[in-house]
Parts: sequence; structure tokens; C-alpha cells
Amino acid sequence: MSQPAGKAFELIQAAHGRGRLAHAFLVSGAAGCGKEELASRLVSMVNGSGESGGMDLFGEPMVEKVVPLDEQEGGWVRIIRPRSKSRRISVTEIRDLEHTLHLAAPKGMTKVGVIVDADRMNEQAENAFLKTLEEPPNGTLLLLLTTRPQRLLPTILSRCVQVKLTGGRPLGADGGDELVAALNKAAARGFGNPISALHMKSVFTDFLAEKREEVEAAAKAATKEEIAAYRDGTDGTWLKEREDFHKAAAEADYLDARNRYLDVILAWLADLIRTKTGSGGLDFPESAPLLEKIAESESVFRIGTRLDALERLRQTLETNASEPLALEVGFLRAFA
Repeated sequence: MSQPAGKAFELIQAAHGRGRLAHAFLVSGAAGCGKEELASRLVSMVNGSGESGGMDLFGEPMVEKVVPLDEQEGGWVRIIRPRSKSRRISVTEIRDLEHTLHLAAPKGMTKVGVIVDADRMNEQAENAFLKTLEEPPNGTLLLLLTTRPQRLLPTILSRCVQVKLTGGRPLGADGGDELVAALNKAAARGFGNPISALHMKSVFTDFLAEKREEVEAAAKAATKEEIAAYRDGTDGTWLKEREDFHKAAAEADYLDARNRYLDVILAWLADLIRTKTGSGGLDFPESAPLLEKIAESESVFRIGTRLDALERLRQTLETNASEPLALEVGFLRAFA
């Protein structure tokens, strides 16, 4: 379940207060959702380096000062980012982190390793880090930050407490506004029957097809560039591995886009509930005239059922189910 960064911190802080803090967290969410701010607050929490709590001279609660994450580095805190020209995190950097984590820290200090853009670890780095996750040194906290958790090894995902953050990138970005405009056009022709449901599914799959074509073209271009640059200096095995890497990265980008598009449709339906109840605060105010017409024949319960159906569709798509079949069934349940 996704939540704001502030709420996530409160839950983790409560676990820390009970002496039940996990040793590894995977914090995911869109760019700008507060992943680094949350990581910085957690570093301050375990090592008491933050300025928070208490009252000021006028009896008002003091606002916590969140230190930029990179300023936390030093001593027993290591921050790893993809800084090389290739924008990858190497196995050498992970081994340097492991060396720090295995040193003996002063009493009361927690050794912290933060990996920003953790999905940028190369295969060797991931495998090396997995060993640390499996046998973490005493007194350590590991924080992985990423916008694409699906790019990480399943074994890494399974060994971390996953924290999904809301917010960040606007819903209308990266094709979101265009998708809403297309949904509005489709819904204006009819809403709440099988034909209109399949029509809306067709709109959604058209956006997915365009995104898949885009990411696959980018992957092919990257592979072609590397072949031209390294063909004479390396063997074919390495180039084949790089081709496989770019294909996997393209698939991860596609899945990320699919998830974002589902967020857009869920927000569009949530706007329908807000319109029905008159609560305001629409994510897509330009859709208001259409939503007002639809809301006349929709109950809040029925709209909630549609939202639940879309959430079930998201869960189904995260399995090995056939995407075309899952989308058809999911849209019929949500919009018929």
C-alpha cells in the first residue's frame, strides 16, 4: 500500500521505538515523492543526528530540520549513487560499503548504507549486495531507494521491507494528460456497459502499445551504439549480455509506464467519486463536465466497486497472467 513519505516515517519510527526496526528497507516511488528525504530522516533517527521534537519559546512544536541526504555521509554512514559515466553502480562500490558495515562501530551507533537508484546496480553488484542482505552485520541499517523496484532481483525484494511512497511526478506527466483526454472522449460515447468498457480498454492498450514501441526502439538504439563502440575490443558474449540487459531495461520501463497509466485511470475514477460527493479537489478538473454527467447515473458504492476492480487488475498484472486477457477481464469488471 502506497503512502506519503511523512506517514511512512511515522510507521518506521514507531517500529524503531518498539525495538522492532527491520535491517533493510526498499523505498520506492516516483521522482520527487520524498525518498531521499525519508532516508535522511531515518539516518537521523537511528543515530540521533536530527533536530526535531520539543517546543520553541512560544510553546509551539518545533519543525524537524531535514538534512540533505548527501550531507549525512561520513563516519558510519555511506551513500552510494550511480556517479560513473555509465550511470551504473559497480561491484567495487558495493564491496567498499560491505567493508564499512563489517567494521566495529562505537556503542550506540548504527552503521547505515544507502543505495540511491538501487536499480542501477549491475549484476555483480546485486549479487554481492544480496550476500549482505542475507547475513547483515550487527547494528546495520540498509536503505535502497528506487523508482523501478521491478528491475531488482526478486531475492533482493524478498529480503527488504518494501515502502511505497505516493506523490512525486504529476499524474499528467509522461502521457497522463493525453490518456485522460482519450478516456474522456471514449467515456463520452457511453459508460457502464460492455461495449464502452471494451472501448476504454482499447484506448488503454493503444497507449501501452505506443510505449512498448518507444522503449524497445530505445533499447535497440543503445545496443547498436554499444556494438559499434566495443565490437573490436570485446567478445561476443559480453555484447550479448549487454543486449539482454537493454531488453530487460526496456521491459522494466514498459512495466513502469503501465503502472503509471493505471494510476491515472484510478485517479480519474476517484475524481468521479469526488464529483458525485461534491468534495472538490479534482486531479483532472478539465474532466469535470463529463464526470458530472456520468455521476448522475452512478452511485458511490458502484464507483468504489469499479476502483476495486482496477486494483485487482493491477494485482493480476503483477503475476504471470496473460496481459491481453487480464486487461480485457479487468476493464469489463471495472467499466461494464
